[in-house]
Amino acid sequence: MLTLRRDSEARAWRRRGATLLKAAAACAFLALLHRLDGADDSAQQAYIGPGAGIALLGSFLVVLSALISAVFFALTWPIRFIWRALRGRRAYANAHVKRVVVLGLDGLEPTLTERFMDEGRLPNLAKLRDAGSYLHLGTTYPPLSPVAWSSFSTGANPGKHNIFDFISRNPTTYRPTQSSVSIRPGGRSLRLGRYVIPLSRPRITGLRRSKPFWTVLGEAGVFSAVLRVPITYPPDRFHGVQLSAMCVPDLRGTHGIFSYFTESGTDGSTTDGEVGGDVIQVERNGDTVRSFLRGPDNTLRADHPELRIPFKVTRSRNGSVVLSVNGQKIPLTPGRFTDWVRVTFRPVPGLVKVRGVCRFHLKQFDRPFAMYCTPVQIDPDKPVMPISHPRVYSTYLARLQGTFSTLGLAEDTWSLSEKRMTEDAFLTQAYGIHAEREQMFFDSLRRIRRGLVVCVFDGPDRIQHMFWRFIDDDHPALRNGDRAAHEHVIREMYEKMDDLVGRTVAAIDDDTALFVMSDHGFKPFRRGVDLNALLREHGYLALRDGAEVPSGAYLADIDWSKTKAYALGLAGIYINERGREGHGIVSPGKEKDELLRELCDLLTGLRDDESNEVAIHEAVPRDRAYHGPYVDAAPDIIVGYRSGYRVSWDAVIGKCGPSVFSDNTKAWSGDHCIHPELVPGVLFSSEKLNGRGANIIDVAPTALELLGVGKPKYMDGKSLRCVEERS
Repeated sequence: MLTLRRDSEARAWRRRGATLLKAAAACAFLALLHRLDGADDSAQQAYIGPGAGIALLGSFLVVLSALISAVFFALTWPIRFIWRALRGRRAYANAHVKRVVVLGLDGLEPTLTERFMDEGRLPNLAKLRDAGSYLHLGTTYPPLSPVAWSSFSTGANPGKHNIFDFISRNPTTYRPTQSSVSIRPGGRSLRLGRYVIPLSRPRITGLRRSKPFWTVLGEAGVFSAVLRVPITYPPDRFHGVQLSAMCVPDLRGTHGIFSYFTESGTDGSTTDGEVGGDVIQVERNGDTVRSFLRGPDNTLRADHPELRIPFKVTRSRNGSVVLSVNGQKIPLTPGRFTDWVRVTFRPVPGLVKVRGVCRFHLKQFDRPFAMYCTPVQIDPDKPVMPISHPRVYSTYLARLQGTFSTLGLAEDTWSLSEKRMTEDAFLTQAYGIHAEREQMFFDSLRRIRRGLVVCVFDGPDRIQHMFWRFIDDDHPALRNGDRAAHEHVIREMYEKMDDLVGRTVAAIDDDTALFVMSDHGFKPFRRGVDLNALLREHGYLALRDGAEVPSGAYLADIDWSKTKAYALGLAGIYINERGREGHGIVSPGKEKDELLRELCDLLTGLRDDESNEVAIHEAVPRDRAYHGPYVDAAPDIIVGYRSGYRVSWDAVIGKCGPSVFSDNTKAWSGDHCIHPELVPGVLFSSEKLNGRGANIIDVAPTALELLGVGKPKYMDGKSLRCVEERS
């Protein structure tokens, strides 16, 4: 029996290796044919962030490297297979299960989960609870998705993995920076007339520290599939496959700027920063409307013009509407999304192409014309930059199931907040993305019979952010709204997730340990707290003479010579420390320590007089919240809000508004950026678990133990596995 099992496992490994080999070779061969097919179709894609700079160099090197990689893979695969099999034998000998599956349902809230289970609406989760375990899962400080999922991945507190918020700041310039990835253009280039030829590639560096547990498994010879777990961009390199998630940019190098085409309004961004959308004026001539898609700046040109793709929308005599773009004719139906449309920008006509994908949603053709377009995203079939490991994995998925969304924050919440998309259209988009991810997930379950499979579904988080107002009687965003039309949305979302759990259970065997988890829970977001306004009122922050209120974004109007503390991001407050900040005035040591105590006392228990409620549960110095080598990168004070409150929209981007408290009237009406004690996640498991003090950092050590691999010393978490063996 043991021999048969080993033979079966060996055949599975050979099939997996052969599949990857074929995928790599096929991609390289197709790329080479594409190169030889003609000059206009030969160019490979560029990294888009600083610009399209590497495309010209990459047009040949990417193809060549793909071919060389495929040949190298073919020649070395038997050796690597034997080596990994020998390494994995020890882990498999000590394993308690053959496979661990982690199904992440981002933001699932314990109180709603328990209510719906009690009502009989979540039968599959209830069965999992009764047969295995159900726990409240402690989360991180702050309970933000990038922070919490990084702690899940590494089994460590944020002081060891270096992710504390979505954004950070450059202490010298006070400018915001992305917290999880550094993207810098290549330094060398050659000027040829009006063109600039890059001679070095851009540097894309992940800023999450500590090893994720799938890398630890890979070092022990255990294979993993990791799908859309936040903060996996750039992709990890390990023994397995991975599709990146949060922080994958669009083609313009942003977190996702949609386009809204209309006959009313003006050109330009409708929000501050790198989120939101562009409102673009169209030109109408009878039954023909013309406009353009915005692309990245063309850094292959010395003047860096913006790349654009013209398109037209026409209505025929029979009433049908057609979009013409890049030589394609796409039928448009008002109120419906198109399928994914491939578009091509041409930094150097005839030589270089930059490919992307997007979807269109025609709201109405009659005056005033109105059409939404998703952010133009990286084409997974021909990515301009690595969005998966190995690089061909995204191509494999695209060939398997068709084009899919690649943007890190794929569900376009800003378009709904800015009333460019209806609630029903947003749900269509969100569930479409969910369906794409289901295909990837179940493909991995079919193919990977031993090892680890992890997949995170973002839909619960995004839908609760945008629809919480419909289940909250006191929410300012719905005081005059129609509650009945959408009060069922969140409940139905939980039922859909329960159905996913049921199909997952049906797809696994008795030798698989299943974990269904969320990284945090959810609460209403009714009132915003402007931390910069609070600091200004108490004399800790000053605006420049003549600065208007609200002040400019990203701390633009701060008088640093009179400012002791400032807020930026969702996580907390920074001290304007001498020797650290560019214009710091607070001395490190005793002066800073006294200021920290003053501010924590001011913030903790802060009361909102208008609502007569406490807004801030607790504020703590970072040394109380974290430990490890990267604590100094965190905000100096971490603020934990009460349910119903969160940092205000203005303070997130470094503005200073006229008042400390304000109603949140946006569609984004639910949130989780509050004190971690008030917003735990959930953990269901087919295993009997020890739930005392369970925390998100405990999932990694538990999975490692189940798969026969020891916990690394840097991990803070503990195994939740009960001592008793599985029955």
